[in-house]
Amino acid sequence: MSAPLYNTDILRLAASIPHHERLVDPMASVERRSPICGSRVVVDVNVGPDGRVNEVGLLVRACALGQASSSLLAAEIIGRTPQELADARDSLATWLAAGNGEAPAWPGLAIFTPALSYTARHASIRLAFEAAAEAAEQAAAREPAKT
Repeated sequence: MSAPLYNTDILRLAASIPHHERLVDPMASVERRSPICGSRVVVDVNVGPDGRVNEVGLLVRACALGQASSSLLAAEIIGRTPQELADARDSLATWLAAGNGEAPAWPGLAIFTPALSYTARHASIRLAFEAAAEAAEQAAAREPAKT
């Protein structure tokens, strides 16, 4: 792979994933795997009575891009609603598929701009966001929101 794809910023994120331990008794747990490279991400979540993520744990066995994406997700997931996570997942997928344009609003995703032309790497970048959106939705379904 070219140097711009695996740059210092990507490698720094890959080496510093927040919440990198699984939760003991999560309300929901979802695993995603890339069929192309075998990268795997498991996201455990708990939500509070307001339906927002209040705890997260990750198991990341992925390439540097999957690790970096997991790091960006984990750094900002606490306090997010399932809908916010679904929106982030969808906007990331749309941006990667388009191969150009402005990066999604989720903090830090512009770091993947050099990967836009490497479609074989897109699945790894999406893994954590896909797993987190589904896990948050499942967890919220278990915890009735209080108004």
